[in-house]
Amino acid sequence: MVRRIASQVHKQAARLMRANYIKNEPVWFQAVLEHPPLPLPPRAPPVREDCRLSSSRKMRKPKTEPLPIFYLEDKVRRQFFRDHPFEAFRPVSIVEGREVEDEHPVRGTDWTRLAQRGLNPSPEDIVHFAVNLHTYHKMALSIAYTRAVAEFRSLRAGHDFANTFARMEAEAYGTVFPSEIDRTFEKEDAVYQSADRKVELDRGALLARKRWKAILDVDSGMGDFDRGQQYTRSWKQGIRPTYLPADELAAASETGKPVQSMEQDYAAASQEFAKILSSSP
Repeated sequence: MVRRIASQVHKQAARLMRANYIKNEPVWFQAVLEHPPLPLPPRAPPVREDCRLSSSRKMRKPKTEPLPIFYLEDKVRRQFFRDHPFEAFRPVSIVEGREVEDEHPVRGTDWTRLAQRGLNPSPEDIVHFAVNLHTYHKMALSIAYTRAVAEFRSLRAGHDFANTFARMEAEAYGTVFPSEIDRTFEKEDAVYQSADRKVELDRGALLARKRWKAILDVDSGMGDFDRGQQYTRSWKQGIRPTYLPADELAAASETGKPVQSMEQDYAAASQEFAKILSSSP
């Protein structure tokens, strides 16, 4: 038997009327639709007994470590450097540009030989080549790695032979290749020369700061300072100075008057001025 719920009586009556089980609409139907009953409160959770865990049972700590990230290239790269440890000593540029470089056009099923990407492959080229053979050519990873290593060694040997003969040819034409020790000595000499150059620049800067200061040369022939005694002695003996002020000397040179005549005029004027002073009470 269907369970009857008071808040769903009008819904059940509507279903029965749609099925023509109830021919006439009940009188209370429209009133209940206009004022539907309130929904029942949610069912209360069942009462549970106190079932605490015993102290002897240990709770397992949740794992907070991230899941391991695995790439097939890492496995091939690890094996390659294990077989060729000295390849790790080759200098590699890790400078990044503004834009990410596009992938090489030779890839996928078209990449069947390592030499298709250059005659001097890098360790990353062999790693990608082995993974490419395994992924697109359906080779076993061990076979793909063996083939990639064989082609890598062949290309690297050819490159070394080409460099050796090119060096021998250059030396035959007179080129001198300094050794690493000579290069180290050249760098050391350059550092010493830069230090000497810095000392010279510092000395020049010091002299430039002293440009507007009075620097007296001791060996200029001026002699010791006599507190004006020589000047007083010359004045008492009637010896007059023969120099002229700079502005009057310049004016005389402009007018064309000789400097010697001007000195004589000054001497005569000084004698007359001395007579006036002596005659005055």
